[in-house]
Amino acid sequence: MTRTIPTIIIWLLMLLALPAAAHEIRPAIVDMSFDGQGQVSIAVRLNLEATMAGIGPQHADTDDAPQASLYDALRRLAPADLRARFDAYASEFLAAMRLRADGTPLTATVDDVTILPVGDLDLARDSSVRLSAPLPPDAQAVTWGWDAALGPAIVRAKSEPDGPIGYTVYLKDGADTEPIPAHGAPTQSWFDVATNYLVIGFTHIVPKGLDHILFVVGLFLLSARFAPLAWQITAFTLAHSVTLALGVLGIVRISPSVVEPLIAASIVYVAVENIISDKLQKWRPAVVFGFGLLHGLGFAGVLAEVGLAQSYFVTGLVAFNVGVELGQLFVVGLCFAAVGLWFRDKPFYRNAITIPASVAIAVVATWWFVERVGWV
Repeated sequence: MTRTIPTIIIWLLMLLALPAAAHEIRPAIVDMSFDGQGQVSIAVRLNLEATMAGIGPQHADTDDAPQASLYDALRRLAPADLRARFDAYASEFLAAMRLRADGTPLTATVDDVTILPVGDLDLARDSSVRLSAPLPPDAQAVTWGWDAALGPAIVRAKSEPDGPIGYTVYLKDGADTEPIPAHGAPTQSWFDVATNYLVIGFTHIVPKGLDHILFVVGLFLLSARFAPLAWQITAFTLAHSVTLALGVLGIVRISPSVVEPLIAASIVYVAVENIISDKLQKWRPAVVFGFGLLHGLGFAGVLAEVGLAQSYFVTGLVAFNVGVELGQLFVVGLCFAAVGLWFRDKPFYRNAITIPASVAIAVVATWWFVERVGWV
């Protein structure tokens, strides 16, 4: 019985991760800009079907929500049909939004809605809702927020529509932005920037980065002791830090359609090696370093989507990377607390924990690979 409990727990955790890529709920991206002629424009990129179905942040995946059938029906609608459904929902969407100038509520209108073709029904579809609102003649600053039920949002602000990003913040729990100047370039303090990107980096691992979590868990399973694990984590960290920077700077550009399947393949490799080898091979840190380069490109894609202003580029990049590292260390800490400290010296550790958990990870990652290359 003692041997089976940790095995059952790990299998359940791995199997729960299996459907997570299908209809993942991600933070909305909100772009705010000022035209210099008394108007604020807002573009909200979001999973419109999840919002209209009333599926909030308490669900990591739409399949987990009671409204899953409604979401699936909306997801099957052609763009014109979904737009018609949104037109009937628009007043509710606007009512959930808080847009204020110097504390005074503004009245926003929907200018346009861009909806992608139906595509792969197993993947979430991004839509863009464009809004605008007139500003009072003497408006100094604008704040934005929406109801917590609509989930977290990443807000980016520009002084003009085609200008550089000057303000970025990750909002959750129905919070509002700081007052954003309606005239001139928006600015943030060093501390606010660092805190914001640290949170974005951490949440990309926990709870959103299931593929990165499984990779780290795979590293832990074969060497549940600090020293050998530290070598692997260090190699992984150095590698993904390099490609994260190169990717964000635009020096290295590889399509996500290539990177994402290879990330899944890296997880499969680590899991299979755990199964066939009973000790840490001397080449493994080098292999982990190579895989870290792939994961760094995945991180770069996330950070590029969020955006980094030139004025705080280095601060945001470093803080995001620190957040990623803290997320990885948090995962490692959970692994030690769950099984490492209690079972790593037991004679049954490999047969009852390492091998079954590695098989589960290999199964999940293989499914991700097949899904990401478009074979299903």
